[in-house]
Amino acid sequence: MTATSDLHTGTPDHGPDLLSEMLKAVRLTGSVFLNACFSAPFGVVAPKYYDPVSPMACLRHISIFHFIVAGNCTFEAANGERREVTAGDLLFLPFAGHHRFWKGEPLVMAAAGEIVQPGRIEGMWTVNYGGGGDELRMICGFLESSEFLFAPVFRTLPALIVEKMSENKVGALIASTVREIDLHVEAAAPGSQAMLGRLMELLFVELLRRHVARLPPGSKGWFAALNDPIVGRTLQLLHADPARHWTVGQIAGKVGSSRTIVAERFNALLGRPPIEYLTGWRIQLAGERLRFGHESLASIAAGVGYQSEAAFSRAFKRVTGITPGKWRERTGRRAGFALESASP
Repeated sequence: MTATSDLHTGTPDHGPDLLSEMLKAVRLTGSVFLNACFSAPFGVVAPKYYDPVSPMACLRHISIFHFIVAGNCTFEAANGERREVTAGDLLFLPFAGHHRFWKGEPLVMAAAGEIVQPGRIEGMWTVNYGGGGDELRMICGFLESSEFLFAPVFRTLPALIVEKMSENKVGALIASTVREIDLHVEAAAPGSQAMLGRLMELLFVELLRRHVARLPPGSKGWFAALNDPIVGRTLQLLHADPARHWTVGQIAGKVGSSRTIVAERFNALLGRPPIEYLTGWRIQLAGERLRFGHESLASIAAGVGYQSEAAFSRAFKRVTGITPGKWRERTGRRAGFALESASP
């Protein structure tokens, strides 16, 4: 994960940056996949799943960015939310479902997969489509991870986030990152994809920071928990030392509150008790080590807080539905599957 800045107004200062720490465990990868130019009238429909010819067919789960570089159009997300977007807008779809965008009165809505062409950079495609009128230029990027489907970070994000890029203190990094992405896309130089991947990761973290800072009082979910002085501190403790044999009483002592208040506020914001959340976090960490390493099950079990391999295997199967061995085998083959039971 790319290093991040300190632009996180609204997030409690509880030592290490909890948001960044969570994202490191999620193992994001991403890049730019499309450099597009549309001319009015035009209409395009993007599917939830791409055809085998698409640049993202091999990915397990994707989130989509759209950068409006020039022009304007109407955009409609999968949930029916409609926005008028214009140059300087950054659109983020955490769970990319069917969406569409248009300008003017197109005779047909073209399928995105049918109008893309290979670009000058491997893995990046191009589009030049429309009726020849006013132009819309758009750069599209993605973030991918199998862990998206059960990491509690992403479940409470809205279907569509639109950022207005600006030069103020908080928005400066987003604006400069998007400009850098545009320069790399236009240059199409060797090595651009590696740099674009790092820029996409940086952009994602900064977008999430701004989302956290804007959450209204009374919000629920993982992002709202970061703004709560007791639950935010509890999360920091659990993430910093997941192998410790925590009790709610120990947590309460550390955060300076009572066991009842800790349990009630944690349940209210995250919908589960602290120790149940800790189990899910341990299993996510273990899944990552199974996927990317060759450690023994006993070593991984001890590393995430289980005294025996048998206890770890039981907990892993209870949360994921499969054994650690099956998980390692499947993720080694990059199989896409969801761990719905672990969602918050």
